[in-house]
Amino acid sequence: MSPAVALLVRDVKLAWREGGAIGVVLGFYLVVVAIMPFGLGPDLNLLARIAPGMLWVALLLAALLSADRIFHNDYEDGTLDVLATGPLPLPLLAAIKSLAHWLTTGVPLALMAPVLGLLLNLPLDAMPLLVATMFAGTPAVSFIAAIGASLTLGLRRSGLLLALLVLPLYVPVLIFGVSTVSMNIVGPGSPWPPFLMLTAISLASIVLAPLAAAAALRTAMR
Repeated sequence: MSPAVALLVRDVKLAWREGGAIGVVLGFYLVVVAIMPFGLGPDLNLLARIAPGMLWVALLLAALLSADRIFHNDYEDGTLDVLATGPLPLPLLAAIKSLAHWLTTGVPLALMAPVLGLLLNLPLDAMPLLVATMFAGTPAVSFIAAIGASLTLGLRRSGLLLALLVLPLYVPVLIFGVSTVSMNIVGPGSPWPPFLMLTAISLASIVLAPLAAAAALRTAMR
């Protein structure tokens, strides 16, 4: 097994063994979406129109709950220093940890979104596109979160600062993610141009975010 695959398997196993962090993320996603109908009232048409936006905003906030754990645990016990001196380049190390975060946070949230969409009266025919949009956009969520996690590494009470750094970077993901599903529901226009833009953002994040995270990690570990 190559070092990159071994590290990815290790991080995924650790995340699932802990369990509590993933449960908190999914529970937060459920609670935020579930209370929306109580605040907005029983207008089913209104809920259907705002459902894509509510699902995406709740997903972004839920993903932030576990963002600081991308590097924090390994930094605290010294594992990150050992990994940084190993055979893997630091950008590849950051990319693997971001991928592990996506597999353990982004994928479960994306799979949970259609179920929660039923609470917001999201049309059934929009569910496949919603899932596709979530899978296309959540890689950008995890890889951008890695930038914030690396910039705040070692700081006390870094959660609020991480949110302030990362949330503005999530705006393009939010815009194109919501536009894709909304155009499929209410129109006008085709949902595919914003979907392709969302995919492009994720691809760009996969390439560029590890480089930025690696630069921040070098500064934090000096």
